[in-house]
Amino acid sequence: MRYIIYGAGAVGGVIGARLFEHDHEVVLIARGAHLDAIRERGLTLETPSSSQQLPVRAVGHPAELQFSPDDVVLMTMKTQHTEAALNDLRAAGAGELPIICAQNGVENERLALRRFSRVYAMLVILPATHLVPGIVQAHAEPTSGVLDAGRYLSGTDAVIEQIAADLNASGLSSRAVGDVMRWKYAKLLSNLGNALQAASEPDENGNRLHARMIEEATSCYRAAGIDWASEDEMNERRRAMSRLGTIAGGARGGGSSWQSLARGAGSIESDYLNGEIALLGRLHGVPTPVNAVLQQLGERMSREGLPPGSIRASEIERMVERA
Repeated sequence: MRYIIYGAGAVGGVIGARLFEHDHEVVLIARGAHLDAIRERGLTLETPSSSQQLPVRAVGHPAELQFSPDDVVLMTMKTQHTEAALNDLRAAGAGELPIICAQNGVENERLALRRFSRVYAMLVILPATHLVPGIVQAHAEPTSGVLDAGRYLSGTDAVIEQIAADLNASGLSSRAVGDVMRWKYAKLLSNLGNALQAASEPDENGNRLHARMIEEATSCYRAAGIDWASEDEMNERRRAMSRLGTIAGGARGGGSSWQSLARGAGSIESDYLNGEIALLGRLHGVPTPVNAVLQQLGERMSREGLPPGSIRASEIERMVERA
């Protein structure tokens, strides 16, 4: 297989780097200064114990590729960019290629299935950072992350079993699982705190808000008849990463939403994380004031270019009470 990694940021860059260093053919689709840096000097992968520059091929658009039946596409951009990326893939002739949604949230697979018939969902537990063009950091070792995957909505096949085997042989932990969406709904619960982490420094007020977000979400799941993996199951999979380490230059600043604000990316994923819970709440008559406020706050902070940690959790609590 040739692995086309569409969105070579933190998660996509680490997956592509790990596959490349274990002799798989990899093409990264990146943009802007990050693309320029990779083309000029390769992709730099930093871990707690090493730093290496990898001469991975990188392009700026799917139209630059000649697709073959042996290609698979891993979608690793944030959800707000997925629809445009899928349209570009389709226009470039990706046709019946397998589309693997290695992304947070649960909306990407539905977007992909509107356009492609072979869609797979992938659970992503991969602590990584991308703040500097040309550089991605993997904070866990010796296994960089967990990437369980299966057909969307359910089941496995030879394609996803081969992908899991390749990832397992490349410094990652991956299983082909028939109930992958059950795992992705569990991961969504842990991602609900992304916007809160990006907006404010941790304190007791933030802890209360986070607990309320989870309560709202699980109430929505029950009302919608959605099953999700237990916290014990998720913790067991996280243990496959062994340990987190410190990379030269300092500790990891924050998750994906924190990084979006820190880079001034201009958009954030809260519409598809907290917004997914707000949507379920509206569909099933469940109040979700905390998730609705965090959804709107994340969007406003990214639109106005506010830096991470700009708003106290106590102020967010007041926003929730007013809502």
